[in-house]
Amino acid sequence: MKLALIRQKYNPYGGAERFVERALDAIRAQGIAVTIVTRRWPADNAQQALICDPPYLESLTRDWGFARGVQRLLQQHDFDLVQSHERIPGCDIYRAGDGVHAEWLRQRSRAMGALERARIALNPYHAYMKAAEREMFLSPRLRAVICISNMVRQDIIEHFGIAESMLHVIYNGVDTEKFHPRLAAEYRAAQRRALGWSDSDLVLLLVGSGFERKGVGLLLAALRQLPPHIRLLVVGKDKQEKHYRRLATKLGLDQRAHFAGGQNDVLPYYGAADVFVMPTLYEPFGNVILEALASGLPVVTSTKCGGGELIDNGREGYVVDALDLTALVAAIGALCESTHRHAAAKAARSRAEAYTWQAMAEQFSALYAKLLAPAGVA
Repeated sequence: MKLALIRQKYNPYGGAERFVERALDAIRAQGIAVTIVTRRWPADNAQQALICDPPYLESLTRDWGFARGVQRLLQQHDFDLVQSHERIPGCDIYRAGDGVHAEWLRQRSRAMGALERARIALNPYHAYMKAAEREMFLSPRLRAVICISNMVRQDIIEHFGIAESMLHVIYNGVDTEKFHPRLAAEYRAAQRRALGWSDSDLVLLLVGSGFERKGVGLLLAALRQLPPHIRLLVVGKDKQEKHYRRLATKLGLDQRAHFAGGQNDVLPYYGAADVFVMPTLYEPFGNVILEALASGLPVVTSTKCGGGELIDNGREGYVVDALDLTALVAAIGALCESTHRHAAAKAARSRAEAYTWQAMAEQFSALYAKLLAPAGVA
């Protein structure tokens, strides 16, 4: 089976891009020949990539040009199936790893004033994204949509009325050996010493780029209301990092909040933490949720995070509204109690153990086989 997998860019700090890289080996292990179609890819995987890198001036021409370039490029190659992780009409399978753009804008608008909402409404890039998304979902060639959470599945039904038979929920996978509770024994003491924090401090961790969407501002506001021994560690890249550093200073959190920037190796940070917190405005799934659970960290996230579907309130952590500061403070506060936190940590690891890369790849392979089966064959 020859599969083309489309993902425009590679960002070592981006969860969606890291997912593609990690999924490739798992899918190939199912006997599937995968070619990644992309603008750029790491040199060690270059032989597996088909480069499509037309010039562009800004984000709109970047996405438009890539989509048109891919459509032309695919006509020159013979693939059994084309699976896109971008909003490009004409694919056989669309993996909705970025969720629904219109829904993201709706959730984002909840945290905006009237002028900001008007600016977003008039932005041509967002108009293009919504139009491309609709064209793709309504394309007669589209045969299946991989939804990475039930939340995304419902968003697609609500916005586009897609037949439910086309929507397949396949959760992401995680390396349960790499992300493991033993990280604490390996990294906790040294990482905390490097930060000037003690073993008795309770460390909250957020891993992810795009601080506005991930809820860093609300998390800083929550930290201000929590006891002084609670610290916040933010790992990720963001153009507005200086703004959030200044906000932390303004709130008097200089010694309690640390911004580590983008990191190729996030394991030491999972090892140093006690609780993972991401009050995101909109997250289709959130690979970091699974990484945290597998590392034995209780998780506090939002109702618009697909990965929150793996959390039963009070068991592996808590799920709260992304803008409910009171609920966020209460959830973190509940996990300050050590007995509850340790029980939640064990439950978190247990929950993650079923979501391996192999399990995910087997579901992908079964879907491909179903789509390629002769008519009338189950």
